[in-house]
Amino acid sequence: MVNVGIIGATGYTGEELISILLRHPQVRITYLSAKIEKPTPISDIFPKFRNRLNVTCRLPETDLAVSTCDVLFLALPHTVSMDWVPRFLKANRRVIDLSADYRLKDKKIYERFYKNRHRDVHNLKQAVYGLPEIYRSKIKQARLVANPGCYPTAAVLGLAPLIACDVLSGQEDIIIDAKTGVTGAGRRALLEYSFSELNEDMYAYKINIHQHMPEIKQELSKLGGKNIKFTFVPHLLSVNRGILETIYVKLNQSSVRNNQKRKGNKEKDLLKLYKNFYKKEPFVRIREGDGGIRLRDVVGTNFCDITIRCFPEKDLLIIITAIDNLIKGAAGQAVQNMNIMYDFYEQTALV
Repeated sequence: MVNVGIIGATGYTGEELISILLRHPQVRITYLSAKIEKPTPISDIFPKFRNRLNVTCRLPETDLAVSTCDVLFLALPHTVSMDWVPRFLKANRRVIDLSADYRLKDKKIYERFYKNRHRDVHNLKQAVYGLPEIYRSKIKQARLVANPGCYPTAAVLGLAPLIACDVLSGQEDIIIDAKTGVTGAGRRALLEYSFSELNEDMYAYKINIHQHMPEIKQELSKLGGKNIKFTFVPHLLSVNRGILETIYVKLNQSSVRNNQKRKGNKEKDLLKLYKNFYKKEPFVRIREGDGGIRLRDVVGTNFCDITIRCFPEKDLLIIITAIDNLIKGAAGQAVQNMNIMYDFYEQTALV
């Protein structure tokens, strides 16, 4: 049995982590903390956990966390996790950090996008980027996992087969049109996230300057072995949760011509490429047909659904990906990473 702690337990991601971990037969939740006025039973904060979890949530305390936990999930705001990670690693505890503090390997890029000095460069070097479909073997041995962001999870999974197999044109012809539910902004009492401001509305924000862009660029460039450029436009939807990304790419023209010469079907070939790339991945579903992808198909699950549409006459490929931002985009992927780290069945507690 693995003893687990969550720091930041009262946020959307922390709440989701508790829900998932309560289903896990090889895990015991032994420590919960958050920025809170006074120690409070978690079942008073979230009544749905009544008679299911008898743990008091309190202010974070290093010694108590270390003495009661084997692994800690940090569901903290960006720039805060780096104050806690060194303490837990020094005590030989494993850490899964859900903030951006250990995702970007170049601290200067981190500091530019997150407007804060990185205070733990030493551990930044050893952190493993926690996208299981790409880094499973490294995650297995990791002491510190940097859980990916929600937008990057959908974008990287949608583009990875094309980049890794060099099917794209190599030009600046990738456009990522991304839409997310409001829980992606966290549990914050801000006017712009109130019901009356968001209901029946949708808008673009941080156009081509979003803080997840360098994370997407870092991972795609690693996969391709070259500098990958793209345009990224995020939108906020008036739904609680879910991410849907529509990605437009130009195909390698020689690849298209070769395919036409042998009278093949480019879309079928690319679908086969995707299926082969993800054939051993339990949480990636390649969808065929004209039914499209809907948020309702992935919300409440740890799946990433992907479909493609090919237009060879335009050298154009459209990829559509969908995830639940709080599960595959955060808590579910974090538990998936824990399962890999402890050699549990990877799908344990996840749907």
